Amino acid sequence: MAQFDFDWVDAFSGHAFGGNGCAVVHGGAHLPEAVCTAYVRETSLVECTFTGPSELADVKVRYFLASREIPFAGHPTIATVAAMRDRGLFQGDSITLETGAGIVPVRLDGGLIEMTQVAPEFGPFADPELVAAAVSLPVEAIAGRPQKVSTGLPFCVTVLKSRAALEAAELNLEALAVLGKSIGADGIDMMEPFLVVLEGATEAGDTFSRLLMAPPSPPEDPFTGSATGAMASYLWKHGLMQKAEFTAEQGHGMGRPGRARVARVGTPEAIEGVRVAGEGFVLMRGTADLPEAL
Repeated sequence: MAQFDFDWVDAFSGHAFGGNGCAVVHGGAHLPEAVCTAYVRETSLVECTFTGPSELADVKVRYFLASREIPFAGHPTIATVAAMRDRGLFQGDSITLETGAGIVPVRLDGGLIEMTQVAPEFGPFADPELVAAAVSLPVEAIAGRPQKVSTGLPFCVTVLKSRAALEAAELNLEALAVLGKSIGADGIDMMEPFLVVLEGATEAGDTFSRLLMAPPSPPEDPFTGSATGAMASYLWKHGLMQKAEFTAEQGHGMGRPGRARVARVGTPEAIEGVRVAGEGFVLMRGTADLPEAL
């Protein structure tokens, strides 16, 4: 048994109980997957990160769901840097992270923490009928063609025609499995649709999104930074967002409002990366006694 410092951070929020929570376990990157996923389940959070030394960047970051390790995630990146800044673990206004998706540069811009996600990979289009079934909506609620897009982690980006449809969506696990198989999910990742409407939850927003999640994760993610990058790439590529920089909102229906500034690197036809920025509020600090193996 070893003791690790941790911070519980509300990412994409500047205050307590907003945005998306993430526990950052400092110095725990060497721990095995079984220990890390058990820790995530213990917290009841969607994701947690474990940091350690890196030969390629300033710090190594591993990302875990309740079920498995993933290469990258957005709100845990914001949370990790917010926690390290709060503890004085790096100097200056920039830091690089070694992740499973590559090196992620992060810079501080006033109170915002801005990560640069990798250039998007556009995968196959999804059958709107399958997507509609997966989120329990009529196919008429979907605008255009949903598509698998990744800026480090893949999502099925789905534009809906109305706020009412967004709020009515409910996950159907059997239909989700069929959808995931149709667009190349690996059998573990069920490829939940990232649902978005082209209006904000508030007057400050340009988009409003939801991500419904399959067990053992909680049923909905309050704010999804990696999916926000994928969503923005889809909107730019398909001419649905004219602004090179816009405000994305998520989590308001859960009572955990989150907000991100999203900016394009490159042109809509040749996106080189996506900058996603948000605040991070350190809610709790403490120590965790974790086993080296299970």
